[in-house]
Amino acid sequence: MSSGSSFSPPRGMRDFYPEEMAAQNVILRTWRSVSESFGFEEYDACIVENLDLLKRKSGEDIVKQIYAFEDKSGRELALRPEMTPTLARMIAARQGALAMPLKWYTIAQCFRYERMTRGRRREHYQWNMDIVGEPSVSAEAEVITAVCAALSRLGLSPTDFVVRINDRALVAAVLASLGVDAAYHATMFLVLDKRDKTDDLAALLDNANLPPDAVQAVDQLAALRSLDDVARLIGEDAAPIQSLRELIKLLELSGLTKSVAFDMSVVRGLDYYTGIVFEGNDAKADMRAIFGGGRYDNLLKAVGGKPASGVGLGFGDVVIHDLLADKNLLPGAAPVLDVAIGYMGIEQRSIATGIASTMRAAGSSVDLGLHPEKAKQFFSRVGNGRARQAIFLGPDDLAAGEYRIKNLEDRTEKVVPFSALSPSD
Repeated sequence: MSSGSSFSPPRGMRDFYPEEMAAQNVILRTWRSVSESFGFEEYDACIVENLDLLKRKSGEDIVKQIYAFEDKSGRELALRPEMTPTLARMIAARQGALAMPLKWYTIAQCFRYERMTRGRRREHYQWNMDIVGEPSVSAEAEVITAVCAALSRLGLSPTDFVVRINDRALVAAVLASLGVDAAYHATMFLVLDKRDKTDDLAALLDNANLPPDAVQAVDQLAALRSLDDVARLIGEDAAPIQSLRELIKLLELSGLTKSVAFDMSVVRGLDYYTGIVFEGNDAKADMRAIFGGGRYDNLLKAVGGKPASGVGLGFGDVVIHDLLADKNLLPGAAPVLDVAIGYMGIEQRSIATGIASTMRAAGSSVDLGLHPEKAKQFFSRVGNGRARQAIFLGPDDLAAGEYRIKNLEDRTEKVVPFSALSPSD
């Protein structure tokens, strides 16, 4: 195929060239290091999932939003759109042998067949952290604290983002106090979740077929600006009020006072959330949510397991990439090699190979030239920040029985005899 090929990645999918992969890997490494520093264990699963499992969690309509297909044996499968159903399946399969609470994380490639907007692709990598088997708000506090630590390590300040928290049980209690029948609560959650994501609220309400008291409740809910406002309406002793107060106190103890806010509009659109929910946004709210999550208490039972409470978080790579780019914080391609080794003629290849083998055995990362080249070409190729040090061998080096290690950052040199073949830093 010629270099002028018109082929591109499938719509909504991405290629990562080396310089793009360098930035991507900083994000992925940050997710992994934060997870492990908070005591989460890594898991993974097959990228193809049973369609029936996804339907149980999200309903039949999920088929329209994902890459679903039949295999050659007629099985209904799908590329995974998220990891929570898979996590529930895996835990349910070994629930009796697992010590609760579990703290698990994964970085999974996920696929959704959706309309693309800024911050949304049809393929993305998603960081998931879940705590299963812990009923207290300590689980929510741990997950939120961890994700804030990741944002900090990526260069964002506490005022660059906000974690908005709420409780679906709190919303249900407020709706009940406003006279909205429980039969309309599920529809109300969907309307509230989309309220700030549409330019035509009237059409959204009309399509929802809500009664007048429910439509009026949308504005009444929006008027509740603080947890104190809600407490005056449903009572300070209400369980959701107490849970949110406790969570906010724990987050303040973790130093997150500037980054956390109560927001009655946060309900999350997924039906499996049963309690506290949260979303992370850039402070200016110019983008989609950076991450989101909440408590789910019924999902394990829905896939055949025993009831167990869970708290989970999903954090995609697309929005955080765009946010870091906007703030000029997107990491570049730092030097990834300790040493680059080249040689002028085939006569020097053997000694170059020996030097490379010795240095690699000592733990250094080494790029060994694959063919002879001129010194100018070699230093032009490796002197672009790819390597920290360089060794170039020519006939004079063989005659002298020594080689030079050039520091490409400060241009200093160090002479090493071939007899050593184990250069020190």
